[in-house]
Amino acid sequence: MAPKVLVSDKLSETAVQIFRDRGIDVDFMPELGKDKEKLAEIIGQYDGLAIRSATKVTPTILNAATNLKVIARAGIGTDNVDKEAASKKGVIVMNTPFGNMITTAEHAIAMMFAVARQIPEASESTHAGKWEKSKFMGTELTHKTLGVIGAGNIGGIVCDRARGLKMKVIAFDPFLGEEKADKMGVENEAREYLLKRADFITLHVPFTDATANILSRENLAKTKKGVRIINCARGGLVDEEALAEMLKSGHVAGAAFDVFQVEPAKENALFNLPNV
Repeated sequence: MAPKVLVSDKLSETAVQIFRDRGIDVDFMPELGKDKEKLAEIIGQYDGLAIRSATKVTPTILNAATNLKVIARAGIGTDNVDKEAASKKGVIVMNTPFGNMITTAEHAIAMMFAVARQIPEASESTHAGKWEKSKFMGTELTHKTLGVIGAGNIGGIVCDRARGLKMKVIAFDPFLGEEKADKMGVENEAREYLLKRADFITLHVPFTDATANILSRENLAKTKKGVRIINCARGGLVDEEALAEMLKSGHVAGAAFDVFQVEPAKENALFNLPNV
């Protein structure tokens, strides 16, 4: 009998077809992940579960998953899966760490340019028929210092691209050895040093107990006046309320986020602030 796989999040039809081409019986229900009760109701009939970030695999879901052998995350972070509960049930949790590395790194660089040059606001202003050239002067990236928190797969690509932009790159990564840092052409420094020196800070770490609120109110207060912060990694790495206050006071000059503490983000302290 063919193994049964449930895809409970939005995934490309091409990915779903790959399952079928390999003789796997696949059910594609891209909206199901948001409905915990319905997911718990039907998960028992599946051998495999393919997810992105909307599906939260809780102990309740795992208790109902009587046939489940593997959970595969189409992406890097697996913080939406209770890995301890999965391990106790003998369910393997897998991810695809290399699938979107370049895309995410390029996106972080694009967001850095957008916040440095205030591109969204300038575009909106021009569309509105205004001509506010001097308002959107922005700042150059050349010779600025970029602080990269987490210099793994994605952070490493960001470091490489930033050096190509003639930026000075400082990393904070306890797992980055001196030899690797030298090879990458970056300084691997303590977090305190990075916070004080960086003109731009970009985050590239998973959400764990060690990284939760890594840019807390206290750590944001240690940053250089005029810093710009980019988060394309995970919501919950930055104290959004504290950041909003520092944007209003002018201590932080701008922020570019595409992840939030609560998602889907309908309301957020950062919404409708200038240069965010």
